[in-house]
Amino acid sequence: MAIFNKDRKYKWEFDSIGGASRVRINSGEDIAHLDELDPKMWTVLSCPVTGLEIEEKSLLYVDSDGDGKIRVNDVIATAKWITAALRNPDVILKEEGSVDIEEFDKETESGLKLYNSAKQILENLGKEGSVITLADTADIAAIFAKTRFNGDGVITPASSDNEDEKAVIAAIIATLGGVPDRSGENGVNAELIEKFYAALAEYLAWQASAVEAPFGDATEAVLAAYNALDAKVKDFFLRSRLAAFSPASTAVLDVQTARIEAISAENLTSKSVEIAEYPISRIDGKAEIDLSAPVNPAWAAQFNTVISAAAADKKVLVEEDWNAIGSQLAAYVAWKGAKKGEIVESLGLDTLKKFAEQNAKGALLALVAQDAALAEEAGNIQSVDKALYVLRDFYRLLRNFVTLTDFYSKDRKVSALFQSGKLIIDQRECRFCMKVADMAKHNASAATSGMFLVYCDCTTKTKPGKLSIVAAVTVGDVGDLIVGKNAVYYDNSGLEWDAVITKIIDNPISIAQSFWSPYRRMAKTVENLINKSAADKDAKMMADATAKINAAPAALPADGAKPAAAPPFDIAKFAGIFAAIGMAVGMIGSALVSIFEGLNALPWWKLILVFVAIMLVVSGPAMILAWLKLRRRNIAPLLNANGWAVNAASKISIPFGETLTDIAKFPKLKLKDPYAKKGLAPWKKWVISLSVVVAVLGGLWLANLLDWAGCTSPLPRFNKTEVVVEEAAADTLATDAAVVVEEVAAEAVTAE
Repeated sequence: MAIFNKDRKYKWEFDSIGGASRVRINSGEDIAHLDELDPKMWTVLSCPVTGLEIEEKSLLYVDSDGDGKIRVNDVIATAKWITAALRNPDVILKEEGSVDIEEFDKETESGLKLYNSAKQILENLGKEGSVITLADTADIAAIFAKTRFNGDGVITPASSDNEDEKAVIAAIIATLGGVPDRSGENGVNAELIEKFYAALAEYLAWQASAVEAPFGDATEAVLAAYNALDAKVKDFFLRSRLAAFSPASTAVLDVQTARIEAISAENLTSKSVEIAEYPISRIDGKAEIDLSAPVNPAWAAQFNTVISAAAADKKVLVEEDWNAIGSQLAAYVAWKGAKKGEIVESLGLDTLKKFAEQNAKGALLALVAQDAALAEEAGNIQSVDKALYVLRDFYRLLRNFVTLTDFYSKDRKVSALFQSGKLIIDQRECRFCMKVADMAKHNASAATSGMFLVYCDCTTKTKPGKLSIVAAVTVGDVGDLIVGKNAVYYDNSGLEWDAVITKIIDNPISIAQSFWSPYRRMAKTVENLINKSAADKDAKMMADATAKINAAPAALPADGAKPAAAPPFDIAKFAGIFAAIGMAVGMIGSALVSIFEGLNALPWWKLILVFVAIMLVVSGPAMILAWLKLRRRNIAPLLNANGWAVNAASKISIPFGETLTDIAKFPKLKLKDPYAKKGLAPWKKWVISLSVVVAVLGGLWLANLLDWAGCTSPLPRFNKTEVVVEEAAADTLATDAAVVVEEVAAEAVTAE
């Protein structure tokens, strides 16, 4: 239902919250005009009624259409209803679960209903004063415990002052079960009253049409025995006629001795089923049962019951006699089959006749109607409960729906509806934690939030099952945060959970952290390369050693044979290798000398700039990328993954992000580690430090690296004349060395 007011003349005030302009709701008047607020200005368009840090009953009251979602229209409808019912809508801002009933506006329909209902509740509870609380409406049964009528259309024995009516109500409950009354007692409604009196009439009519029992008090026993024996007796007469038709088959039709012999060695009391299969009497070709002769013991009791009541004067029983007994029972059986209203039979015929004579049906239905007449007034009691929940929680919902002021609040005691607790991990407290409703949706959208996220599975002994949460890490380093790391999670109620990281979404935490990230990655890469190289060399060495060990027996000389002579030393080969190594070292040295000479030529302040430039070249891209990502951090993707429809960006700036994670801060104390390595005395450290500084400065002076400061090296090589002589001598030595190498190489070739 769309209930937006297109005539938007209300003057709203706005704040900048979370990087976006949001409306300010600071008065009951603002709440009353929510229907005039452009829906495009709402921060949230819908959110689920479950999984939030607010009592679910409050959200269910706001969810007017019961679809499991709080939508804009639900919020507006609730706002209009509660503000219209109050004399001063600012009461909503107090967020209290109680209200003075005089605050309800008796000039409006909704306010008057709430006032009357709240007053009735206080009277029913015997409570003095005019303040009603959630505790007063929590127990509906207590509210109606002392009332005769409560508007639910159900009456109890306490609803009547007439003893006969009380007895009928009790009888209806005893036979038909009754229905629960709002007072908590079991009672009856109009449907049960009608059903009871209909059954009463049917049962009495059936009793009035009763036929005479053919065998008196024994009729029921005879009927049961006759029904049990009917098929067996008729089987006997058919066998007898067949034996008369074929005398040779008599033995087969009669009980066979072999069958009795098969069970004779066993306990016959356990063979009653098999014995019952034998004919009821011996087959001799005569279609009659000698009543003086014994019958099948499995049927003897039932047979004697029928004969003693219906054929005691007979000596034999023929088929016509048996059928005649059945005819005598037929009318009685038909009457029993037409039985109706048996549901009230347990009350006894005399009691039922008494109820029929009293005929309290009309009086009971009148009581039900009198009770139902208060349905609207009693139903408004539920509205009082709704009003109290709305007064306590609605303003908080608005702060997390129309705006997100709770999330961006500077008061750390205030948290948003979606903030479920705090995660303690790696000497920090992550305050932005959310329950994960759908992990698949989080996998699809979590990375777009731009935040460093850790997903944890949490368990506790006090609650069954597993809780999944996601926590944002916004301060500190990430070196020790890995999948499988254990932590502790505290929900908003203070309950402690064991948490373990199951997934990490890697995004920058801070610019400082991103500055060192390239070096960490390079160090990690170098470490991996070294480990890989060492592992490869170790594997190659082991493989070569294994191959040589396996090949050693084959390389041994035969008995009496001389071992192969070792190859002669190849001096030319090694001279070439040494020359190549020398050239490489010389090139590297020349390059380093050129670099150092270039740096030496720079003033000291330029050296610092060069160093800073190198650092920026390495870390600059990572820092720029981190800065861009940190500016785009947004909680909307996480809320959307939990079923929210977020209508406005909700960014986490760098300063605000620093408030969402707290790092442990230890006081500055001089603490002595009992296991620390004992060092030198302070004066010795100073002497060594000064000596190192002097040595370094002396080295720089001798290397003429302090020439820029007027400190020229005393070494001859830095004197131009001496340098020329030294260079000439060096050239001569180099020429002589080259000649020697050539001669050695020539001799080696000649020797070959």
